[in-house]
Amino acid sequence: KEVKKVTFVQCAGQRSDKEGHLDYCSGDCCLTSIKQAMYFKDQNPDIETEILFDDLRTPGAPGEDFYRSGQDKMVTFRKGKVSEVVAGSNGPVVKFKDMILDEDVEEEADLVVLATGMVANSGVNIDEVPQNEPGEWEVSVDSILNLNYRQGKDLPHLKYGFNDSHFICFPYETRRTGIYTCGPVRRPMDTQQAIDDATGAALKAIQEIENAKVGRAAHPRSGDLSYPIFRKEGCTQCKRCTVECPFGAIDEDERRFPVFNESRCRRCGTCMGACPVRVISFENYSCDTVGQQIKNVDMPDEFDEKPRILVLACENDAYPALDMAAQQGVTYSQFARVIPVRCLGSVNTIWVTDALNSGYDGIIL
Repeated sequence: KEVKKVTFVQCAGQRSDKEGHLDYCSGDCCLTSIKQAMYFKDQNPDIETEILFDDLRTPGAPGEDFYRSGQDKMVTFRKGKVSEVVAGSNGPVVKFKDMILDEDVEEEADLVVLATGMVANSGVNIDEVPQNEPGEWEVSVDSILNLNYRQGKDLPHLKYGFNDSHFICFPYETRRTGIYTCGPVRRPMDTQQAIDDATGAALKAIQEIENAKVGRAAHPRSGDLSYPIFRKEGCTQCKRCTVECPFGAIDEDERRFPVFNESRCRRCGTCMGACPVRVISFENYSCDTVGQQIKNVDMPDEFDEKPRILVLACENDAYPALDMAAQQGVTYSQFARVIPVRCLGSVNTIWVTDALNSGYDGIIL
């Protein structure tokens, strides 16, 4: 059958809270549909190509120009919410609500293209991979990372199965130190974005190698030479530090005392915040140093200035955000007192106790 009309349905199974659907945007589907619609027009200008969308997203600097190119080639863009695609007598029938005219519409098409989302290929079990012959896997066992971490042998996955870490604090680097991800392994993206992403990951890896040669941290505390120090005689072997370290940098010896792997440490201080007896510290960062800052703030009389709020702000994102807000002339309450911390994971409960005992009325993390 000759194709005379092609309908592209955007966000098919995406950006929806329905069971089995993806509730995120893959970011590349709209551009891909526009590209394919223009391919049809290039082959036959008389083919009717229609793109049904709820929200059309063309990220990146050239995205808007690409959208205009589709319009120039007479690709039809129609804002509509598709409810279902059913089989008709002459081909598929698309049922949707026209969001501009506010009416229900049914249209026949010769070909319907569903813009499905990009899904992470994570959690592959080698025992379930199909075999070509007994003992011969399509995926080599050697391709598995087989990492020696207490959290597991593979990379940790985020909510949707992509491998990622905190991009502001550890750009491109996963929660396994020295392993960088880029492209759709990290998040949904198109080819050009993947190329740029790979360049960034490679440059960050080079920076890590150069700093690791002399024992320095590459990020977020660039140039930091300090490592966790723990007072063994005070340790209760509770294993809180080993369990809560997000980077697997702490193991235990046969007596359950923590053993620090310095090559994996990111200097975030999460182990210090987790320790209930406060025996873990850094050369220039400890429970006592921050505790003294909290205690040394002058407190007004209880009937004067109120309320007094303590803000513990991460030095990598929240604290710079306050600086940027100040540069834009934005102000915050004079009742707030801000103390930067390495990471909110480093916040020890003793700081909360010290703050409340010192007269603070509330604490914001």
